[in-house]
Amino acid sequence: MISSDQNVENIGQLVSELREYYLLQKEYLQLDIIDKTVRILTVLILTIVITVFTLLVLFYLSFATVHWIEPFVGLGWAYAIVSAFFLLLLLLAVLLRKPLIERPLVRFLSETLMNA
Repeated sequence: MISSDQNVENIGQLVSELREYYLLQKEYLQLDIIDKTVRILTVLILTIVITVFTLLVLFYLSFATVHWIEPFVGLGWAYAIVSAFFLLLLLLAVLLRKPLIERPLVRFLSETLMNA
């Protein structure tokens, strides 16, 4: 038979181990949240940088295109053609926003946040 002193000691050790387990789980959760936040912020910043540079390149390419087709159609029509092209791209982006933007974003966030 186990004495009551040993029972109290075992219960005290169990409580101590449970407290240690709780603190370790809390620390793990904090580190996991930090890791996932850093991943999401990294992808967000990288996306912003790529978007800005892509817009700059498109801006200069659009002016180059205008000056390239200007001798054939005139300056006003050249700007109109390039503008129509960008409106078409905008329309395609709006129509295809679910497969091109929403689904990949949801997939990335769910994989990042639900990753065990």
